[in-house]
Amino acid sequence: MIVDVHSHLFRHSHDFDDAFRAESARAHAGEVDLTVRYEDYAASAPEGTRTVVVGGKARRSGLWVDDAAVAGYVAQHPDRLIGYLSLDPTQSGWQDELRFGHRELGLRGIKLMPMYAGFDPADEAYEPLYAYAEQHGLPLLVHTGTTFVSQAPLEYAMPRHLDWVAMRHPELRMVLAHLSHPFEGECIAVIRKHRHVYADISALHYRPFQLWHSLRLVQDYGVWDKLLFGSDYPFTTVNDSVDGLRRIARIPGIPGLDPLDQDAVEALIHRPSLDLLGLERS
Repeated sequence: MIVDVHSHLFRHSHDFDDAFRAESARAHAGEVDLTVRYEDYAASAPEGTRTVVVGGKARRSGLWVDDAAVAGYVAQHPDRLIGYLSLDPTQSGWQDELRFGHRELGLRGIKLMPMYAGFDPADEAYEPLYAYAEQHGLPLLVHTGTTFVSQAPLEYAMPRHLDWVAMRHPELRMVLAHLSHPFEGECIAVIRKHRHVYADISALHYRPFQLWHSLRLVQDYGVWDKLLFGSDYPFTTVNDSVDGLRRIARIPGIPGLDPLDQDAVEALIHRPSLDLLGLERS
């Protein structure tokens, strides 16, 4: 079974402004239709795929997906989909949104977008957020790495900030999105340190040299087991992500260096991520 730990719910005309829509064309090779329909997602993934679905909240960047929309979407396919709430803690009322999304909507994790929203995730002002998540077993999916949004400060996307959070909350499960590209080395340093901090490889296969180099670093540092599979749908699909990983795994490599471990790549594709994140429960 494949577990996709990083997919989105977007309703194209509802959830982001014109600037976000226009700048999303920088993601890779032109504008992407960001409207999500489960039938399209399922048609581009293997039968039986389990999927984490997030929305996103970042007022600074023009993105705001209501948590109730995510809850309604996953409720249509509860055997396949797991929903996360999203928070922008720069906005008033985020504590109420956290409790409502968890207790009333039944959402089972939290998506944070520090760079998009413009906040330092290591700031101790957000300790109540992390303490609540740790206490209630809500894993975090945190956007780290670059972006296409011009108003999003890169400083807050650096993986090092989550190192501080993990030190203060060692039982909190966290996933650093996109292997924090192009800051993969820093990401690897963070996930290697902390038992419950992982990285996903979503939205990386269409930069094949960069992904090969990143996985080569993962192999050298011995942290294959800290990588989780994700797609970043609708920016790409599960099937394309799997195919891209396998294609990269077949590259012979640089003369004098071992190639990528193909068995490790297959294990990544089939990682039991729900168990690792504490989400595999009835």
